[in-house]
Amino acid sequence: MYSLYIDESCHLENDGMPVMCIGYTKINTAYYTTIKEKIKSIKLNFKNPTEIKWNSISSSRLPLYKALVDCFFESDIDFRCILVKYKNQLDHKQFNQGDHDSFYYKLIYLLLQSATNPPSNEYKVFLDIKDTRGKERLKKIDEILQNKYNDKSPFKEFQHIHSDENILLQLTDLFIGAITFKARGLDKVGNANKAKVELVKYIEQKSGCNLDIGTKPSQSKFNIFDHHPNQSI
Repeated sequence: MYSLYIDESCHLENDGMPVMCIGYTKINTAYYTTIKEKIKSIKLNFKNPTEIKWNSISSSRLPLYKALVDCFFESDIDFRCILVKYKNQLDHKQFNQGDHDSFYYKLIYLLLQSATNPPSNEYKVFLDIKDTRGKERLKKIDEILQNKYNDKSPFKEFQHIHSDENILLQLTDLFIGAITFKARGLDKVGNANKAKVELVKYIEQKSGCNLDIGTKPSQSKFNIFDHHPNQSI
C-alpha cells in the first residue's frame, strides 16, 4: 500500500497565470511515521516549527529547506508532477468537454496513471483542501478510475486533508512551487528571490534535471510530465 499526497499550484482557470502544476509525493504507507519523525527532527534542529511552504522561503530559512531536499533524496519518498506551461492557450470547448473542471480531472487521471504506479500495488490518495467542492471532486476522480479498472481500481481511498496537518503534503507544495517558479521564468527577473533561485538550482543539482523540462516517463524518484495542451487550428 502506498500513500500519495497531492497538491496543486496556479490551478484556477482565470488566475492570470500561464503555468499550472499538480503533483504528489509518494511513500510506502508503512513508512509514514518514520519519515514524519525524520522531517520533524530536521525542523526542530533548525528551530522552525512552522509549516513548510514554498512561499515562506527566505535567506534565513534556506539551510532548512536544503536539508529537507536532502532528506527527500535520501529517503524512500518519490515525487511526480504534471507541468502545464500554456494554461492560457487551453481550448476547453474543443478538447475538455467545455470546461476547466474536466481538464482538472484529466490531469489527476494522467498524474495517477503512470508507469511509476503499477496496478499490482494499492494506493491511498490524499488531496489538499482547496474549496467547498472537494467532496464532489473526490467522488468524480474515484468514479473515473473505477470505470478505467472495471470497478477494481488500485486507488482504494481518496481523502481531503489540510496541508498544515501533513508534512508530505507540505513537501509536495515545496517541489511544485519550485517547478512553477522556474517555468514562469521568475528566476530570471531582476528582483528575483535569491533564496528561491538558489533552492531551484539545488533541487536541479540533486535531481539531475531541469525543473522546467520533462523527465523520462519511467523515472520514479523525481518525475516531471511536461504537458503540452492540444490547441485548435
